This record gives sequence, structure tokens and C-alpha cells, in this order.
Amino acid sequence: MPLSPRKTPIWLPIVVLLIAMTSIQSGASLAKSLFPLVGAPGVTALRLALGTLILVVVFKPWRLRFKAEQRIPLLMYGLALGGMNYLFYLSIQTVPLGIAVALEFTGPLAVALFSSRRAVDFIWVILAVLGLWFLLPLGQSISHVDLAGAAYALGAGACWAIYILFGQKAGADHGPATVAFGSLIAAMVFVPIGAWQSGELLWHWSLLPLGLGVAVLSTALPYSLEMIALTRLPTRTFGTLMSMEPGLAALSGMLFLGEHLTLVQWLALLSIIAASIGSTLTLKRETQITSVDVN
Repeated sequence: MPLSPRKTPIWLPIVVLLIAMTSIQSGASLAKSLFPLVGAPGVTALRLALGTLILVVVFKPWRLRFKAEQRIPLLMYGLALGGMNYLFYLSIQTVPLGIAVALEFTGPLAVALFSSRRAVDFIWVILAVLGLWFLLPLGQSISHVDLAGAAYALGAGACWAIYILFGQKAGADHGPATVAFGSLIAAMVFVPIGAWQSGELLWHWSLLPLGLGVAVLSTALPYSLEMIALTRLPTRTFGTLMSMEPGLAALSGMLFLGEHLTLVQWLALLSIIAASIGSTLTLKRETQITSVDVN
């Protein structure tokens, strides 16, 4: 019998969430290593196809029934989920993993900040803007960040914001099982796009184990672990820990891909992390978590 939330030691869901975030960034590193073979669109197709298959088997979305007012939000949620994956992988073709995740993280950060009108939130806005200023190549050679890749990462962040806003409405009755339906919608749109752009190489049997590894590390395992942590941690603790994501991404890129950031880039990344942690810790107590990480 699984432990109930009350009987679970406080450190256990924290460890589970850290494992989930590490899994996501390890999956991103593995995905990036496949880009020379099938490109970012091909890896997106592999992840969505295999990840959706796993989610469909686990959650059996054909059993779900959605109200009429939930169908448009569900469609938007699925499209945002696929667009987020597609644009994020296009981004990390040319942008270091840690920087791409930091830029993408501005999506949920914007949702959190725009939902509040308190003076203290201007501090987090300033920190986020400072971080972006030194990460983006706004005429400054010190950042060495590809402009197109940065734009893709910010686009992925916008999709993440849409995912949060519409995911809450779409999943009001079905919770995490909605992810399977949303992933199915994403796969129907972006798997054909990725397959067309990558060509015949995508269907080589030698890619199947690697593609399955990306799907498990980036989708099946972290989704399950994050749902466990989500039900056992306070909102502030969960949000604060999730704010560590860009830092873990930077470490993963350094360890597995040999991506080394400059001191200025590390400081900019830490500024965005601080903005995210600050906005989480100053949330009103009635605020609820509406999403988990899906990269």
C-alpha cells in the first residue's frame, strides 16, 4: 500500500521532485545528442509519439468525457504542449540548455507576476528583466547567445504560459489524466511535422531505444514523480523547488554536453531563478499550483 500524504516523510517528496527535475534535464541532454541524426523536429516527433503511447497506456484517455466548455481549452492545451516541445528543441540546437530553460521559464513566471498587483512583485519583474537583458543578445557581444535560438526559447515560454492557463480549465475534472489527451492532440499535429522535416532517418530501428529513453526521461518518469510530489508538498515548497530547473539544466548541459556558461550568464540565470523563487514565496496562500514541468 502506498503511503498517504500525511504519513510520508517531508524529505521524500522533495527527493522525488529533485529526481523528476534531474530526469527532465537528462532527457533534454539525450535529446540534444540526437539532433545530428534526425534534427530537433525529428526528436520532437520521437518524444511525442513514444511519450504519448506511454501516457495513453497508463491513463487510458478514451475513458474521459469532457464538457462542451472544456473542449476548446483542451485543444489549446494540447497545441501549447506540442508547440512548447517543438520550439524548445529548436532552441537548444543553438542555445546552451541552461540558458534555453531560463528563457523558457519566463512563461510561467509571467503568468505568476501578471496575476498579482502588489508592489513587492516589481522586485521580481526587475530581477527577471535583468536576467533577460544579460542572456539575450541585445547588441551585446558578451552574451554569445544565438538570436533565433533565444526567440524559440521565449516562444516555448509563451506556449508554457498558454499551457498553464488552458490546462487548468481543461483538466478541472480529470486531473493528470488530461495530460494523456493533450499529448495525443500534440502528437497528431507535431509528429507528422517532425517526420516530414527529418525524413526517412527517423524510422531507423536503431533510433528506437534512444527515442524511448528521451520519452521516458522527459515525459513518463517525471510526470509520474511530479504528481506524487505535487500531492505531498505545500504550494510554496513545490514552486520554490521547481524554480531550480534552470540551474539543473545548466549543470546537465555542462556535465553531459560540455556546455560552459560565462560568469555573466550564470549571474543572469541566477537572477531569473531568484525572481521565480521570490514570486513563489510571496504568493498568496490561497494560490494553487496549476501545472507541472513538461520539457
